Amino acid sequence: MSDKKHTKVLIIGSGPAGYTAGIYASRAMLNPLLVQGIEPGGQLTTTTEVENWPGDSEVQGPDLMLRMEKHSKDMGCEIISDIITDLDLSKRPFTAKSDRGVTYTSDAIILATGARAKWLGLASEEKFKGFGVSACATCDGFFYRGEEIVVIGGGNTAVEEALFLTKFASKVTLIHRRDELRSEKILQDRLLKNPKISPLWFYELIEVLGTSNPLSVTGVRVKNVKTGDIITLSCKGVFIAIGHSPANELIKHVLETHLGGYVVTKPDSTETSIPGVFAAGDLTDHKYRQAVTSAGMGCMAALEAERFLSENE
Repeated sequence: MSDKKHTKVLIIGSGPAGYTAGIYASRAMLNPLLVQGIEPGGQLTTTTEVENWPGDSEVQGPDLMLRMEKHSKDMGCEIISDIITDLDLSKRPFTAKSDRGVTYTSDAIILATGARAKWLGLASEEKFKGFGVSACATCDGFFYRGEEIVVIGGGNTAVEEALFLTKFASKVTLIHRRDELRSEKILQDRLLKNPKISPLWFYELIEVLGTSNPLSVTGVRVKNVKTGDIITLSCKGVFIAIGHSPANELIKHVLETHLGGYVVTKPDSTETSIPGVFAAGDLTDHKYRQAVTSAGMGCMAALEAERFLSENE
């Protein structure tokens, strides 16, 4: 690959939004170029069963992303395994620099960088990351066969992780600050009926316990948010599942954002505060955060990019 490359449409990110944008931009004969980023395929590559993708009663997340990637390639989208590290949106053509030292220029940009897992910010959490503390059950659940583990959180992410981990763990304790879950009702029903899962209501994690040589988790210290009582639970793994935050590092000081960093788009549009720059998927969606809505926004972004280019050529 040359050190410089120009494209009409540069797509940054490769989840449902990015790949769908690639499909539609290719159909519009825009010869798009898609840079996959640090996690090709996005969050769905760390998901197992997907039951709400239209046309598939059940599909594995990684398989779905591979299919979408292939579809995008088959339509003509050039897909590059690289990471954009710097983005200049001050003038057109826009300029993006990559981790591999390539400079990309483009007449329009579609941002589909998605979101990533949130962390609690505890020193002990940081200490044991990768050594008993994880934010990805599908990545690390296998290592806890027959062990007791805890999951922190109360939304869809936490419930899905807890249910998945019952395939390996002898017991899963779900720790939540409230006494009701924010997840979908069908997921709540499955969790509460699962004999391997024990909810612990009104508690929050205050410390991960373990050994230093070697690094290994032995338990957690949790506090009752009502009474202040502190108890210790034995476990071998701690899964943090408190949601996700938008991956906005490239544009957080350039584009207009709100609600914790989500990119602002115009009503019923993917247009951002800079003409020619479009945002789709979890980078902008603070409300739905679904694969199917991300794909829909990817379609919108490509169609709007086509319109923008035709009006500005």
